[in-house]
Amino acid sequence: MGSRVSVSVAIALGIITAVGAWQDSVSAEGQMLVLEDFQAKEPDGFPSQWDHENQRSQSKGREAYKVQSENGVNFLSAKDAGQRIKKKKIDWDPKAYPVLTWRWRLNKAVDGTEPLAAVYASLDTDLLFIPVFTKYVWSGSKPDGTFTEGGMFSGSEIVVQSGTKEIGQWFEERINVYEDFKRIHEHEPAAKAWGISIVAAPGVEIDFGPLIAVPAH
Repeated sequence: MGSRVSVSVAIALGIITAVGAWQDSVSAEGQMLVLEDFQAKEPDGFPSQWDHENQRSQSKGREAYKVQSENGVNFLSAKDAGQRIKKKKIDWDPKAYPVLTWRWRLNKAVDGTEPLAAVYASLDTDLLFIPVFTKYVWSGSKPDGTFTEGGMFSGSEIVVQSGTKEIGQWFEERINVYEDFKRIHEHEPAAKAWGISIVAAPGVEIDFGPLIAVPAH
């Protein structure tokens, strides 16, 4: 029993240390813009100021996405979601804060599911005011860096995390979403980004840490 307690304490301390180090490294960048830190939640645990992609499936989405806390650190837990949630009306200038950084942790995967999860950076809208986004995915099988060009109703997709072996481990992403947007769409994004979105596949359990934008260095 004593060894199990020691292991649990070691894991907890490791989580606190890792998250603290990540936050310190982001702060060391100088200015930063917190797009979402999951400090605010509604009575049922759903993150405040987030909307559902499909209003007809709100109950499932509210059940799937819950703000949780672990050793004093808040994060968003997604379990068997199968749908996207979005946060808009963020005062985010992507040219001034072009690098999007976040942490995520895969807890359960389903074989053959693609992608397992994704973070969307929507930096502009088209002529019909539909968000123009780049989809940064955790793939179960595609290698890191795989690029899939978007179609008329889907955004371009870039694999930034791959595989299902490291279950329960936090991974940090640092993506220059501004440069990706210019490269893919061949024009400047809007002066104010539309927002961000998150999705987790059916049967997948994954946690998302704070999403923060920082200047490029």
